[in-house]
Amino acid sequence: MQPTEQQLEIITRQLGRKPRGIAAIAHATEEGVPVVLQMRSLVANKPFPTLYWLCSQDLDKAIARIESTGWIKDLEAELLQDEALRQEYHQQQASYVARRWELMSAEDKQAIDAQGFTELFNTLGIGGIAQWDKVRCLHMQYAHHLVADNLVGKRLDAEFGLNTLKISF
Repeated sequence: MQPTEQQLEIITRQLGRKPRGIAAIAHATEEGVPVVLQMRSLVANKPFPTLYWLCSQDLDKAIARIESTGWIKDLEAELLQDEALRQEYHQQQASYVARRWELMSAEDKQAIDAQGFTELFNTLGIGGIAQWDKVRCLHMQYAHHLVADNLVGKRLDAEFGLNTLKISF
């Protein structure tokens, strides 16, 4: 859904700056507060492979605290040991890449190809990660979780209760 003027004002407060490159609001609270933005793949004519951007300050702070605990390393170790979990994670990366292409405008696709970035957009997964056995940026993982199937986001909800966090603006 396209952001309203009121939602754009909220996003500006959330980010602390005027937003650029928004294609749509991918997820909002029941009250209409934007939580996840769907981004364009080219921003200011430069590649931006992040499809979903978390704009909630409340979630941003909570996830930053989790990232500082070393939780990502524990999850990466589990991915290396559990073949089924790793396959699920890889499939989610591939689905993210496919969805990014699906949502991309024809103009952005042409520009990305003309600039020689097609392979980049074919290989970079959630959070811009190239090594799909690693976990990068819990913020982007959680943004993806709020829009699609994401095992990292499910774990964050189960272990840290992010899904119960009150989202303000």
